[in-house]
Amino acid sequence: MSTSDTLPKSIRYCIIGAGIHGLSTAWHLARELKARGTGDGSDIVVIEKSEAGAGPSGIACGVVRNNYFQPAMRELMAHSVEVWEANAEAFEYHPVGYLQISYDEMRDDVATIHEQQQAIGYESVFIDGEAETHAYMKGIFDDWRATGVTSVLHEKKGGYAHNMATVNGLLAKVEAEGVSVVVGTLVTELVVDGGAVTHVVTRQGTESATIAVDHVVAAAGPWVPKLWEMLDLPDTTDIVVGDRTFTEPTWKFWALQEGTLGVDPGYLMNNDGDMPPVVHVDADATLCDEDGNVLVEGKWGIYYKPDFNFGGVQGGYMPYRVEKPWREVAIDPYGPASPDFIVGEDFRAVWAAALSHCQERFEGKASLMSHAPSGGIGAFTPDSFPVFDTFCDNVYVIADSNHGFKMVGVGALVARELCGDTQGLLEPFRYSRYALGKLHPESNSPYPWS
Repeated sequence: MSTSDTLPKSIRYCIIGAGIHGLSTAWHLARELKARGTGDGSDIVVIEKSEAGAGPSGIACGVVRNNYFQPAMRELMAHSVEVWEANAEAFEYHPVGYLQISYDEMRDDVATIHEQQQAIGYESVFIDGEAETHAYMKGIFDDWRATGVTSVLHEKKGGYAHNMATVNGLLAKVEAEGVSVVVGTLVTELVVDGGAVTHVVTRQGTESATIAVDHVVAAAGPWVPKLWEMLDLPDTTDIVVGDRTFTEPTWKFWALQEGTLGVDPGYLMNNDGDMPPVVHVDADATLCDEDGNVLVEGKWGIYYKPDFNFGGVQGGYMPYRVEKPWREVAIDPYGPASPDFIVGEDFRAVWAAALSHCQERFEGKASLMSHAPSGGIGAFTPDSFPVFDTFCDNVYVIADSNHGFKMVGVGALVARELCGDTQGLLEPFRYSRYALGKLHPESNSPYPWS
């Protein structure tokens, strides 16, 4: 590979987007082609409009977890965790585990997750009851004090990775397979002829170029709706629920809220002085600031971890839906450069208060919240779960619905499908599920993706 600005005239596989999914697919596809004796990395080009990791993959919290209420998501994540574990050093992955701490309404959901994790051999422990939950958490953090929680699901696998370290690790693997990654190149048109995409039209600065292609992989994260539009795919989706049909916009955006408390990452070590599991708390206790002002009444959720990459205790809060139709949403500039979707004082106040609610060590620390720009947006499908499917005969769409970074193993499965082998783990995520009424079950989590 060379990250360059040189485009081929024609290519067998054109992957759009150099984030987690695009790079993982390129890496695994090159290996699949070589193993099958049907090609190698020279058959693949990755096109990126900016730089590798310039979208959500480069600013992600990096959490890796399995605690999904949906069986298909659990099985898919178990596969991805194996990829993380096999490449821990290359991806700077920390297998510290994951804690899902929940309020009473979520109890049955989380208990079901635990049962089914056991059924697929995914190691976890379930703690049930308010007193039992408090005691278990005190065994990890002696200053634990959260109220409004009654259960813990402790996943012994999972953890987190440093986002750009993972991107760079994937780039190195792609390089080793001889794949070309062309940066600074915007896709402006997908030319459809005879039901398939025959050419990808690009622009580098003021110069346009056209690539003849056999296959296209759309792995552009929040920009996938733009590629969807180029393919003239439906702007709305009919969803069958029982004997009723609902019509929803195919795409919607949610704004992500993450930030960092400016303390030494070692401030969050556990009782043994070791790196703790990632902490995720969903509570229904009233949340107040340091002056006693009520910030949140009702359900809320946070996640946090010590992070030496971000330089503090880093994590996030529940996202909020962007109410504009997707075409009116300014995706660029993305993330910290955005004038519209960076977090503000309201996030910082709530997140600091939530940390203090959970652990005494964070009391009085709200002033240490970082004011460095952070945030981003994600493109969500009608049910907020991924779509992995082929459209226009030869375009494979990876629409992760912002579940993305943790799902590094999806690229391996997509690569096999591109080589003709249907993957059972991806079957529940076909676009046809909406019309067929084969929907994923809904949980009582306050998050749109759990």
